[in-house]
Amino acid sequence: MMDNIDMSKIKSYENELYEVILKLKTLEDCYAFFRDLCTPAEIKAMQERWHVAQLLHAGDLSYRDIYNRTGVSISTIGRVARFLKHEPYGGYRKILSK
Repeated sequence: MMDNIDMSKIKSYENELYEVILKLKTLEDCYAFFRDLCTPAEIKAMQERWHVAQLLHAGDLSYRDIYNRTGVSISTIGRVARFLKHEPYGGYRKILSK
């Protein structure tokens, strides 16, 4: 029931997750952790979003071109584009600039 959820605990669990991710030092550690944490579909979705972010950042392809190249839905491409260009978090932008 949503009324009984302690949002401070959820935020704490989120922080713990990010802190654990920061401790991953090798690709092998990342593979093992994410394979345990996520389903294959979740990993595939993250891979697709990251690929789309890279293609959008390059700036030379339309949404339709990206769809044709990747098979990722237009709605997902639009969502990634919105977060890349307009949302305040800046996560994609920060990593893509490195």
